[in-house]
Amino acid sequence: MTYDVQRSDDEWRAELAPEQYAVLREAATERPWTGELLDEHRAGVYTCAACGAELFQSGTKFDSGCGWPSFYESVRPEAVELLEDTSLGMERTEVRCARCGSHLGHVFPDGFGTPTGDRYCMNSIALGFSPES
Repeated sequence: MTYDVQRSDDEWRAELAPEQYAVLREAATERPWTGELLDEHRAGVYTCAACGAELFQSGTKFDSGCGWPSFYESVRPEAVELLEDTSLGMERTEVRCARCGSHLGHVFPDGFGTPTGDRYCMNSIALGFSPES
């Protein structure tokens, strides 16, 4: 897929902290219960930490108890790219930023009690947050 924002690996490494690069560009996962945005409860918009694209509204965030920020839907279906992920010997759906292709996390069909039934389990380090003014 061709993305609107394209950079070389060297350019991404220069722009991102090493931990962010590992998650956003190499699909690593941050440790659960460690992310700065896990306990963020203000109204606002969650963005891609790599390119700034709007990804999730605060009103769709919920406490799933999994240790990572969870949302039941993206701001628009086309804001994220969903890809089959069969790594680690399991079938999952990877979530990437549709603007730059950065890895954000995975989506699971276990968002019980949410309007969509989905749980977008996102790495906090892969997200930025802009509070409402």
